[in-house]
Amino acid sequence: MSATASRRITWLIVIGLAAGFLSGLFGVGGGILMVPALIFLAGFDNRKAAGTSLAAIVPTSLVGVFSYAGSGEVHWVAGLILAAGSVVGAQIGAFLLERIPKRALQWAFIAFLVVVIVQLFLVVPVRGAAIELHPGSIVGLVGLGLATGILSGLLGIGGGIIIVPMLVMLFGASDLLAKGTSLLMMIPTAISGTVGNVIRRNVDLPAAAIVGVSACVTTALGSTVAKLLSPEVANILFAAFIAVIAARMILQIVRERRSR
Repeated sequence: MSATASRRITWLIVIGLAAGFLSGLFGVGGGILMVPALIFLAGFDNRKAAGTSLAAIVPTSLVGVFSYAGSGEVHWVAGLILAAGSVVGAQIGAFLLERIPKRALQWAFIAFLVVVIVQLFLVVPVRGAAIELHPGSIVGLVGLGLATGILSGLLGIGGGIIIVPMLVMLFGASDLLAKGTSLLMMIPTAISGTVGNVIRRNVDLPAAAIVGVSACVTTALGSTVAKLLSPEVANILFAAFIAVIAARMILQIVRERRSR
């Protein structure tokens, strides 16, 4: 094996370990870290990085779900409802991609993230709080999944960054239940997207396997840390995480504008 190949595999393992911890800690897929890391550290192009990241999310989310399920922090029905809406929404988002101004959407989503950050300091989740299923909440979950899928297809963002705070703020879930349910939603969504990427040859499956398996090593650790944190501290860390995402999106917009 050449030195270049060894270095690449090392970076893939490091990326997976870091993404897995974030996935377990925040209930997100980890793509927000994987995609830029695969581009800048492992030499992937944008499309291949996004496709490989999505494939790696499948095993990562599986481990995360089992980690949260062990303490009863996964709402299986709500997660499947969200996933159904998200899978449909992702197809709608992909269809609308060339028909809606992307820049306006990006700024609107950044504004949404700012609102979420503020709300995280105002609404502290209650540990043990559940998601109550009734006709109104079921319709709301379908709508949330649909909106998340559309934004995912339009902006290439992961669903967890939307699902976790919305389950807490709109559906009264505890932070841990929101994270576990978010990870469950990502599994069928990521599988659906990966099948499409494989057909379009936008995924490096061996690299995805290395990243995904590496992520599985630290996902359970991330979920364990999440359970040890108080809801107040967890909110602060999640707000900081969202702020980093918003800052990264702003930098991306600035760079794209300068490159024109």
